[in-house]
Amino acid sequence: MTIVISDQTWSRPDLLACLQDRKGNEPLHFERCNFDEADLSRLDLRGVQFTLCNFAETSFDRTLLSDSRWAGCRARQADFGLADLTNARFQDSDLNNTQWARAKLASAFFSGVKLTGAHFGEVSALGIGFKDSLLVDAHLRGMSFRKQKLEQLDFSEADLSGCDFREAVFEGGSLRNAHLKLARFEGADLREVDLGGLRLANAAQFKGATISHRQAASLVEELGLRVV
Repeated sequence: MTIVISDQTWSRPDLLACLQDRKGNEPLHFERCNFDEADLSRLDLRGVQFTLCNFAETSFDRTLLSDSRWAGCRARQADFGLADLTNARFQDSDLNNTQWARAKLASAFFSGVKLTGAHFGEVSALGIGFKDSLLVDAHLRGMSFRKQKLEQLDFSEADLSGCDFREAVFEGGSLRNAHLKLARFEGADLREVDLGGLRLANAAQFKGATISHRQAASLVEELGLRVV
């Protein structure tokens, strides 16, 4: 039976007491709770659900958060460094400027999430997924999106250096002014994504990708050429 806890403000000692008092492995569900600036590092929060909760500048350093669920939460500038978020689910949440350095994000999924300025440095991300999310100015170096369907992802000005987009299908979204050094796009379908700001130096990386006639004309114009 799930324990539902609503409308409370939590500190680390309070949450530790709550975790110790629960019987067995009863799942916890926090609703409309406030964890702003709390130190929740190294806690065992596996399988916990958070709905409409606040986590501004909260520390989840090395926290166990596998199978956790987050819906409608606000967690600007929260630190998930080295946390285990395997199979975690984030939906309709504000995670702007969050830190994920070396976090375990295998099979994690983000849907309708704001991740502007988020930093995903050296994460373990096999099977990670994003849908309808803002990744503007995010740091995603070396991440693999190979063969994924990428629905409405805004990568504008994001650092995508070394990312693998081979055979990925972009359904909407943007790569405008993204940093694409050493990124790979062989076999990718780019017909629906915004390619604004693509430079001649990047063009070779798109060899073997599919673009539309409209995109081709726009690229030629941005390269300063005229078609007659």
